[in-house]
Amino acid sequence: MVPVIALVGRPNVGKSTLFNRLTKSRDAIVADVAGLTRDRQYGEASWQGQRYILVDTGGISGDEQGLDMIMAGQSLQAIEEADAVLFLVDSRAGRTAADELIAQHLRKRNKHTYLIANKIDGADQDSIQGEFSKLGLGSPIGIAAAHGRNINPMLEMVFGENGIGSLAQEPLAEGEEGKAPRIVEAIGTKIAVIGRPNVGKSTLVNRMLGEDRVVVFDQAGTTRDTIYIPYERFEKPYTLIDTAGVRKRGRVSEAVEKFSVIKTLQAIEDSNVVIFVIDAREGVVEQDLHLLGFVLDAGRALVIAVNKWDGMDEREKDYVKIELQRRLIFAQFADLHFISALHGSGVGLLYKSVDKAFASAMTKVPTNRMTQILEDAVANHQPPVVNSRRIKLRYAHLGGSNPPIIIIHGNQVENVPQSYTKYLENTFRKVLGMAGTPIRVEYKGGENPFADRKTGLTDRQVNKKRRLMSHHKKEEKKRKDKKR
Repeated sequence: MVPVIALVGRPNVGKSTLFNRLTKSRDAIVADVAGLTRDRQYGEASWQGQRYILVDTGGISGDEQGLDMIMAGQSLQAIEEADAVLFLVDSRAGRTAADELIAQHLRKRNKHTYLIANKIDGADQDSIQGEFSKLGLGSPIGIAAAHGRNINPMLEMVFGENGIGSLAQEPLAEGEEGKAPRIVEAIGTKIAVIGRPNVGKSTLVNRMLGEDRVVVFDQAGTTRDTIYIPYERFEKPYTLIDTAGVRKRGRVSEAVEKFSVIKTLQAIEDSNVVIFVIDAREGVVEQDLHLLGFVLDAGRALVIAVNKWDGMDEREKDYVKIELQRRLIFAQFADLHFISALHGSGVGLLYKSVDKAFASAMTKVPTNRMTQILEDAVANHQPPVVNSRRIKLRYAHLGGSNPPIIIIHGNQVENVPQSYTKYLENTFRKVLGMAGTPIRVEYKGGENPFADRKTGLTDRQVNKKRRLMSHHKKEEKKRKDKKR
């Protein structure tokens, strides 16, 4: 059993900083802003060869309203599922009413709870002991998460005889000791849910999971971190990736939002399939097209989900369908679904398209089959003539997957026009039955191995060349004399 440790506390006490320190990662966004973490963030860490799962949570203040109340609910849920709780307090700010409220809640739970006094740099140790011992959770353990101070003594206390050491029974494999621990491993098909802010991405993630796993609120920009969620559906593994909404670059001014956008783009590249969520009531805007372009450049399989489809009349639906067909012509290979993430209509059908797109993106085809398709395509429509010579395409093979890369060998391949490449892409897609994934066609030309090689003449060849030149000059002189 791998123990689970939850980090809880007030906003801005350093939970995300400690999370990144223990997991040796930058998965949690850290900034000097209170309430930055909103969703539960899981990571894998190890100490002295023992693995454990770490959970970063949002801050609890005790007077939450609206979005903060939902965030506090996520933190309380993390406490319930944890084997141990690291309760962080701010040494510089001292004990607060929110600290006492959290401590009261933790005392009622049968959990291994450790009081961690963060930011002890420059603080008086005796005053810290006296200040926080009144919380009734024992003597505080002083650390400085930002600088890594007293981290090992803290973990010794957690994994000691009186801690959760008995739970940590899964040591690191041989050869892994000393290496940076992995993040909680994403398994199966990795599905990134992306789109502009407030189009319903987190609502869709919760609906696909069947539980309120991520924070959902009627406010643009609710999600800030990129959350990886492994799960199974009908015994088939998946990993859902909830991402932050991406706005126009000109509207992104806060540093936190810039980090969120970067992590969203990284999640796209890390995924196998992208579910692109569009707001049916707003239609396709320019930012959607820019984001779709990034997905296609990354070569990821694509499924398009038009959300908030419920409640629209037939005239509005017909107009939206016409606009989608017109503006998404470059992504016609992707399946289009009209859904309501809030009510669940059409959501289950997304899996069929996701599985089909992933299978197409990871397809394996023998070289002889690829070459046969190429020969049939060339026979039906030959390449153009360039420099008085027709382009010759000899054979093809697969050079990669996700996206499928088709490598074609021939002569004058640098002169193949884009229109003919598109024709070949469509032919391979149709014959192989690929759906939901972009295809890349690359060319390799046959080079002359002797093009740059210069060979010297033998003495016999030099003398022969000299005699031929002398004979040629004599003949030229005779022709000139006759003309006179």
